[in-house]
Amino acid sequence: MKAVGIILAGGGSERMKGLTDIRAVAAMPVAGAYRAVDFALSNMANARINAVAVITQYSSRSLNEHLNSPSWWGFGRKQGGLYLLNPTITPDSTNWFRGTADALIQNLDFIKERHEPYVVIASGDGVYKLDLDDVLAKHVESGAQISVVCKEKNDLEAGRFGVIETDAEKHIIAWHEKEEGAEGDLVNCGIYLIRRLRLIRLLEECKRQDNYDFVRDVLVKNLEKERIKAYVMDGYWKNIASAQSYFECNMDMLDPALRRKFFYDHPKISTKVDDFPPAKFNDNAKVSNALAAGGTIVNGAVENSVLFKKVYVGDGSSVKNCVLLNDVYVGDGVTLENCIVEKKMKIEDGTCIIGDPNDVTVIA
Repeated sequence: MKAVGIILAGGGSERMKGLTDIRAVAAMPVAGAYRAVDFALSNMANARINAVAVITQYSSRSLNEHLNSPSWWGFGRKQGGLYLLNPTITPDSTNWFRGTADALIQNLDFIKERHEPYVVIASGDGVYKLDLDDVLAKHVESGAQISVVCKEKNDLEAGRFGVIETDAEKHIIAWHEKEEGAEGDLVNCGIYLIRRLRLIRLLEECKRQDNYDFVRDVLVKNLEKERIKAYVMDGYWKNIASAQSYFECNMDMLDPALRRKFFYDHPKISTKVDDFPPAKFNDNAKVSNALAAGGTIVNGAVENSVLFKKVYVGDGSSVKNCVLLNDVYVGDGVTLENCIVEKKMKIEDGTCIIGDPNDVTVIA
């Protein structure tokens, strides 16, 4: 695909209930062994986008460490490469990124120096599998100047997303950015396709007006000037930038068909692999419908849960409908239900915490 990729991965979220105190949303672990950013990265790599820039800012150490070996996603320097773009103080710029448009504006040199005709911009906090070659084909066929990947609204938390109205030909005619009860059948998935030279022009205009937000100040402001069309994707899509949606996403990954689609069916989602031994289930362990990553040891009962790397579950403990992040230690005789447990937390013997499945409890 003749495009350069840009992944916006610099944000945290107050809706994460403390889970982003130590990492960006894009670095959140998913499905036992993956990170949220893997999905945007893999979709671009699978479309043969050879050069991808990941723009980071907030709590970026975990994300930077995850991305320090680009070969896991097939990005070789001779073909393009994986670039990490952080805020840089220069004589011309003394600010951190003040918004998504500002993050792109402060990295305009990178965009201008590329030669690819198109740019694919994607958020780093979405979990999905998308054929970007088809997005480009439909974009060219439609004569659009900008394509916005959307999803049917259904039961999505519309107040968290831009809600889009289109005409019969999928031209976007109205865009309600994060408004409760907004009219429209589509939500914005945070994935955009645009010609590189047009993007440069729009960002330079945005800079002259001292604006910072890509959606509000580039897309919504230019609805009447640009031919902006919606590409409606099929299949699974989840934005994980709230604790509840993050929990639900991991619970969804317990579905074997969904896991097969993401991680086994070609082209698959890739990640950086750690060299841990397989999960170990001792004689007293009772495990039902669970994912357990490498280095995990289970002595108790685990049901409908996702256990990340090097988790320990003690004797007589019960873990149900839970997400336990890396290095969590669950002592003996513990009961956990409807919880997310932050990495390296130690749950003392005999602890009982039962959360609400519709308002998950975060232990951090």
